[in-house]
Amino acid sequence: MKAENPLPRVAVVLVRASHPGNIGAAARAMKTMGLADLVLVAPRHFPHPDADALAAGAGDVLDRARVVASLAEALADRTLAVGFSARGRDLSHPAREWRSLAPETVAAAAAGPVALVFGNETSGLSNDELLACQRHATIPASAEYPSLNLAAAVQVACYELALAAGAFRVPDRPPRTRATGADLEALHARLQQLLVASGFLDLREPGRLDERMRRLAARLDLETEEVAILHGMLDSLGRRK
Repeated sequence: MKAENPLPRVAVVLVRASHPGNIGAAARAMKTMGLADLVLVAPRHFPHPDADALAAGAGDVLDRARVVASLAEALADRTLAVGFSARGRDLSHPAREWRSLAPETVAAAAAGPVALVFGNETSGLSNDELLACQRHATIPASAEYPSLNLAAAVQVACYELALAAGAFRVPDRPPRTRATGADLEALHARLQQLLVASGFLDLREPGRLDERMRRLAARLDLETEEVAILHGMLDSLGRRK
């Protein structure tokens, strides 16, 4: 039996967000990774047209967003809260790289509701707010400029979580029908015939053209349909003599 998807049990909590555009962009980031539970703690401006505009196709995430007065209220029903911060803190629980922490968070979400907590765009989470979370996560970035935009941080966090959960995969390519040796020999003979007819190839002094053309065909790893297209192109060129 396929395991239940844990992502619906994960809420993204934005604490004291200043810019409504970031709220909308965060909603869009969430939806692309399969998350839909957005909680806003004392946002400065919400609802707001800028949030709607930046959400693009994730307006449904904004419509369902819960607005609460305090972080304590946002985390009241959560069994695990992960606070994100780019700044080093002297706290009882040290910061951990989010990629290494994401699998643990996925496991926790399989058992109960979880929160990913992000602070204000200017000051981030306070020490007290981080202490309200059981885990402290950081997203590694350049030491010269480690501060991610709020929505960008949400995007990275949701991506790593979805990756750890195995929620999505790149679709398999349809089976290929590779050209056979006979297909390639027929193409090579047709090409050689055209090159001789055009005067490009003198069979008395062929040089290494045959070898190089065969190496080129090998690198292209042609499919049956591609060989047919090349035959059609050579036929068309041959008729223009």
